[in-house]
Parts: sequence; structure tokens; C-alpha cells
Amino acid sequence: MTSVFQHALGADFDRLHPQLRRRFAVDGESDLGCVGTGVMDRVWRGAAFTGPFLRLGVLRHILFPETGRQIPFTIENYAYTDSYGRPTLTFVRTFQVAPHRRRRFDATMVWSARRGVLVDYLGTHQHLAVDLHVAVDSAGALTIRSGLQRFPNGLPCPGLLTGEARLREWYDQRADRFRIEVRVVNRRFGPLFGYTGSFMTRYVEPDRAPVPAAVRPLRENPRE
Repeated sequence: MTSVFQHALGADFDRLHPQLRRRFAVDGESDLGCVGTGVMDRVWRGAAFTGPFLRLGVLRHILFPETGRQIPFTIENYAYTDSYGRPTLTFVRTFQVAPHRRRRFDATMVWSARRGVLVDYLGTHQHLAVDLHVAVDSAGALTIRSGLQRFPNGLPCPGLLTGEARLREWYDQRADRFRIEVRVVNRRFGPLFGYTGSFMTRYVEPDRAPVPAAVRPLRENPRE
């Protein structure tokens, strides 16, 4: 099976740094999954008014209000074919924001062959569908910019309730680690949320175990 990022990037996939090519070639056959463990150097949020907005996402594993430095985290990427026959990759991030408190940010990325776009479904029940624009920069890093955002019924989200996300992931050869930077900004209200950190990975062989139920959404959205 071709990975969702190979679909989305096409020939540009080969321009990724070799370590990123291995990581984003996870397709459920060559590798079932890629599990990263590391530290967020910083998790931040915008002005005080963003707090209630971010708290709304806690129960559905979309956003959270906590901030801090040197926060341990994991990222779980598992590949499978969803119930609608679409190549899918989980993006489940777990942040240890306090000794007895964890926050999750759940997403499943699905390749829409019909529309020719990578769709990011956010939350435990795939509450939001977000088109992703992916590219490779001159340093061989992966860049992602969010586009159109829709509710499960297919209606577009109002601009006041959405943020444009920008992600850059690259490989630091000196440190032998992956690095990631994410920034979410609302066009009217400014910066909402973001983080920067680094991690190391291990790969899960396809014959070792099935995709963990804990990283799969509780409901799948057929709308693309």
C-alpha cells in the first residue's frame, strides 16, 4: 500500500531527508507504525481569551489549555485502511503536561483519491475535516499548511472559530533526532496555540501486533 504522504507529495516525496522518507513511508505493510518519544521544549498558547476556546477541545482530544517547557510527549503514527477503504495514518500526540495529567491531540490523516487531497480528521470522533497542503522545503523538511475546514455535515467552519496551522518537521543529523514546530493562528485574533520539540522513533513491524484500538477514532467520517 502506498502511504498517505507518498500519495500527497508524489515525486516530491523523494526530496525528503532519508530519515523523513522512512518515517512517512509507513503504510501498514513495510512498517505498521512509527512511535516517537521525546520532549517539547515549549508548549504555548495565545492571549488569555484563548483559554476557554482551548478547553473546549480537551474532552474530544483536539486542543488543550496547558502550557510549559520540557514536556514529555509521544507521537503514534499507525497506518491502516479505514472502513471506507481509504489509506489512513494516525497522528496521536500525548503530552505529559503535569505529573498526573496527560493531554491528547488526536488526528487521522486520510488520502482522498476522489479529491486528490490529504484530509486531516481531528478529534476522537473526527469532528473536523481539514484539507492539508503538504510540501518539501529546500532543506528536505516536511511542511504542512491547513486549508479548508469542515464540520461532519460538510458545512465549512466559520473563520472566527478556526485557525490556520503550519507545521514543519525535519531531521537534525547532529542530534540524531527529529524536530517539529507547530503554530496555529486565527486571522482575526492572532496566535492561538503551538509547540516546538524533538523526538526519536522506533518502528513497529506489521506482523507484531494490530493497530492499537486506542489510537483509532471512535467514529469515522465518510465526508471528504
